[in-house]
Amino acid sequence: MKKFFLLSGIALFIVGFFLFRTTAAEDPVDTQTVATAGQTVVKKMPRPDKPEATVEFSQQNPASLKPVLRWTKVESAVAYEIELFQENPGVYDEPRFQPTPFFSTSYIYVNGYNADLTDRLQQDYFYWRVHGLNLDGQRIGDDSDVQKVYVDQDKDIQLKPIPTSVFNQTAGSVLLYPVYAWIPVAGGDKYEVEILDDLPENPNGIEPSVHRIDSAIAVGFDYYDSTPRVGRKPFYWRVRAMDQEGNPVGVYSDVGKFGVVPGAAFEVATYGDSITHGGGAVSYSPSDWEYSYQHYLDFPVINLGKSGDTSATMVERFEQDVLPFKPRYLIIMGGSNSMRGGYSAEDIIADLTALKKKCLDNGIHPVFLTLPPINPGNIKRVFDEPTAAGWQQERQKINDFIRTQDHIDVAQGMESPEGILPNELATDGLHLDIKGKQMIAAAINANWGRITGPSIPGK
Repeated sequence: MKKFFLLSGIALFIVGFFLFRTTAAEDPVDTQTVATAGQTVVKKMPRPDKPEATVEFSQQNPASLKPVLRWTKVESAVAYEIELFQENPGVYDEPRFQPTPFFSTSYIYVNGYNADLTDRLQQDYFYWRVHGLNLDGQRIGDDSDVQKVYVDQDKDIQLKPIPTSVFNQTAGSVLLYPVYAWIPVAGGDKYEVEILDDLPENPNGIEPSVHRIDSAIAVGFDYYDSTPRVGRKPFYWRVRAMDQEGNPVGVYSDVGKFGVVPGAAFEVATYGDSITHGGGAVSYSPSDWEYSYQHYLDFPVINLGKSGDTSATMVERFEQDVLPFKPRYLIIMGGSNSMRGGYSAEDIIADLTALKKKCLDNGIHPVFLTLPPINPGNIKRVFDEPTAAGWQQERQKINDFIRTQDHIDVAQGMESPEGILPNELATDGLHLDIKGKQMIAAAINANWGRITGPSIPGK
């Protein structure tokens, strides 16, 4: 059986990414600065289409020759382009008079960049700005405000990835299958992710910890854990960069903490493939919480989703991944991968029926979600994967079945006139972006009182 690893093929798409440059005016934003160890964090009211710097390097607190520049996310940006200047481009009203950057790159897929200024900087300061890019390499929204960075060229350089996955702290941030993400290191070719059962005894080191229980090699900026992490004690994770030969580039990152306790008291769990697991806009993973529909629900949930699931694998892992928590309600969305892979609606319906029986046999109330449409052209473009002919008819059969069960119709209003998923709802044709995830959550929130009422239709 073919397994679809959704979002795991991003690096292949990224290699072919091409760009067009335009210019835009800048407007001022109120800021509030908060002093922290080693840098000043800048808090701003972000616009969804304009990145805002979140770090500041002043004369009193200058950067090294390899500073990490960070900014807020641009909604639905697939990538970012950053430009570094010797003089301030923001003082020129006419784009044609603006200085030429001494460095720029558009191969940035997280909202941060570890710049390497070695042999590039001619003075003790520089300016930078960044903007988001869509799937065609065209800008989304405006440039960030120009930032001036002061540099101490003699300052010690400490290369370490910066974790961006923060688990268990916000709505929808409890994952059975964690996804670890970070800002890459200048000069890093690949990354080693280390999972630990306690805090490492060697922070800022390069050697494995005695508390290591697992590790994996990843490329890029994230790693999808294939093991469900359940334990009575917290887990910890960190990551370090390596060169092509596997030698350390810098040190291990700071440690992130996460965990799911067996038998944890979650009344509601969500179950499904990558649409449930989370992520979207090509570059964002399930640990980018705004790309998870669970982030917008009015009640807490545990996310039991797993990227790449088919309806059959959802049946197979039910005992392992659902029963330890035995939620009162299980919100189920499954079958999109099977459908686009050529499996018949009848086979998928049989799997959904098996899931329903497993739920009821264990005192769990199943709540099915209708399947959103897909966009085969965008799926092919981003993942280079085909979609089976006749998927629309098979989807209709599946949704007709779901509508006879205890269900919530989350797919209403998602189809274009051609019957496919519009670009504005899913950049890659499959994983719903922020607006699409908000639509799913809104439908669930609006119907949850009916679901939890005294009658249980379809049982």
